Amino acid sequence: MHLTILGSGLLALYIPAVTATGHRIDRRAVVRAFNPHRNVSSTKTPLQVGNGNFAFGVDVTGLQTFSPFATMSTWGWHSFSLPTTPGQTSVEDFTGLDWWTHDRLVNYNQPNPAQADISNWLIQNPQRLNLARIGFSFDGEETTEEDLQEKAQELDLWTGKISSSFKYKDVAVYVETWADASSDSIGISVGSELLTEGSLGIFFDFPLPTRNKFDAPFVGIFNATGNHSTTLRSQKQSAIIRHDLDETSYDVSFKWDSKAEISGPAKGTHRYLLKPSGGKKDIVLVVAFSPGGIKPRIPSLTQIKKASSKWWGSFWNSGAFVDLSATTSAEAKELQRRIILSQYLTAVNSASTLPPQGLVNNGWYGKFHLEMILWHLLHFARWDKYPLLWRSLPHMYNDYLSSSLDRARLQGYAGARWGKMTDPTGRSAPGEINSLLIWQQPHPMYFAETEYRSFPDAATLRKWDAILTPTADFMASYAFYNESTGVYDLGPPMYPASENTNPNATVNPAFELAYWRFGLDVAITWKQRQGLSVPAKWAEVHDKLALLPTAGDAFALYEGIPDMWAPNSTTVTDHPAMSGIFGLLPPPRSGPPLNMTIVRNTAKKIKELWAWGDCWGWDFPMLAMNVLRLGDVDQAVSYLLDPLFNFDDAGYPEGGARVPTPYFPGSSSFLLAIAMMAGGWDGEPGPHFPEEWKVVVEGFIPGL
Repeated sequence: MHLTILGSGLLALYIPAVTATGHRIDRRAVVRAFNPHRNVSSTKTPLQVGNGNFAFGVDVTGLQTFSPFATMSTWGWHSFSLPTTPGQTSVEDFTGLDWWTHDRLVNYNQPNPAQADISNWLIQNPQRLNLARIGFSFDGEETTEEDLQEKAQELDLWTGKISSSFKYKDVAVYVETWADASSDSIGISVGSELLTEGSLGIFFDFPLPTRNKFDAPFVGIFNATGNHSTTLRSQKQSAIIRHDLDETSYDVSFKWDSKAEISGPAKGTHRYLLKPSGGKKDIVLVVAFSPGGIKPRIPSLTQIKKASSKWWGSFWNSGAFVDLSATTSAEAKELQRRIILSQYLTAVNSASTLPPQGLVNNGWYGKFHLEMILWHLLHFARWDKYPLLWRSLPHMYNDYLSSSLDRARLQGYAGARWGKMTDPTGRSAPGEINSLLIWQQPHPMYFAETEYRSFPDAATLRKWDAILTPTADFMASYAFYNESTGVYDLGPPMYPASENTNPNATVNPAFELAYWRFGLDVAITWKQRQGLSVPAKWAEVHDKLALLPTAGDAFALYEGIPDMWAPNSTTVTDHPAMSGIFGLLPPPRSGPPLNMTIVRNTAKKIKELWAWGDCWGWDFPMLAMNVLRLGDVDQAVSYLLDPLFNFDDAGYPEGGARVPTPYFPGSSSFLLAIAMMAGGWDGEPGPHFPEEWKVVVEGFIPGL
């Protein structure tokens, strides 16, 4: 393999962002080689402009003319009215369910059949809002995308600009779409002779949220007009439309630069029309979104262009980079395409002040899943994009600490038990899996230890200690001492990462045990680095935690699972989490060492026996990291390019039958696996790519 390694491999050294003049990779050329181009709208995914906290998705016209893709923000949430059923009219009325847990009753946040209305309300509320739909009106005529000719569109990844062009009745229309780097604003410029004729306008429409678990590819409905209201206030070359629905209200403020009239709403709708009337062949429109009562800053289009170009240029020029362009193989080119597009999309959709879920559509009512934040966010650290990681971490854990302490206390445990399907309040949605899943618990340890590699100082130790301590307190308290075996068990009841077992039979799942030991190891080390005493219970549980379960010569999903690796077994399905024991996780620092024969046998059995049709998203990068540590680089590439792990023309990872497209844990876990290939890990510094590839990498340090 022909390799050029740039940047230090020292574990304790932070690699600062290098300047464009310091690059030996022509980053701009590599990035722009993968600008998405479309000549027709996708049926599933938009092209997007955005900044991590706000995103605007467009169809092939550069707006949302024919495909009502979403306009979404981190603050845009809505709740339907609470139930009026007696005894179920407030959040406090919800009681959950009691389960026997090691000879005592423990209350879990699960739907109560006797309280169906408030249970369902808590699951469905709040949900994310689609703030508005903005599109072209063609002289009021019923028009479809097929009525347009010569459609062409490009997303310039280097500046964050979408350029679109088409003809309507043989008259050309040119559109640029931008998003501001630091506000919930978009800038739109339109040029066409249709504007001089007054036959091309721009409409604004407002949907009502739904109670659908998955609202994809579009969010909200536009025909329930009686259940919400809009109000227009217009001035010269500016207007504000206020949208009120239940207790939620927000404003859409916009300005334009030439003579135009705004009218609406059209009868029976919440649609407004901005129609140029000054005889000019171009118009500039800036639209800003803000919560009700907050006056937004409305930048000019020039300011938006400058801010977007500067931000995206800085994004691409900072942090780590991988250049595979000198390798001619189709596999390398496809990996490079996914690397570039995944970086753009995760910056738009996951670099949020809240835990990410994505800003394309509403999956799980738009709520975020705390077991997924490792996949969503860890790659920002591994690619040295810490400012994006720090938008949400560790403050998210601080924000949710109080509710997590309460959750553990009410269940009779010490410390903080982190929730799963969570909303901005920190409340976890009721659900059997939601309340019994545990593998989100050690995530803070992984984030903290990764950050310490780049910032090995007292500030990092202090910042994370207030999170790691209650996290480890719960982990030690949750583990149950088994008098008959003399070890600490995990569960039951519980669900492993695969979420497909009987919770009352699931005890000592292999991946969770390994992750528990890793988390306690980090927590103990964290205290030692600060010269603080280590809680005795942490050390005791760590040292006496049950051994990883096996079935024959390979790991088992959990202890005592029947027929784990038998022919035609029904247990080799869903997430193959056992591969994460030596892949996502490093070998244990202390305690029983991994049996590498069992590790290799497990990887082999997964490859040969797993039900691949039930895998998606982060499964394939997790498998790739496992075989990378085992030295099989070619198999790692095969996993990352598996036909079931598909990325569309704009770089969105397809969700499959069980989750909507896009499924962003696929993007970010893919980048995590690439970082492992590029930067390596302790004792095995990177790069790790196929021998014949020509690879240049910049700015990576080895991972755990």
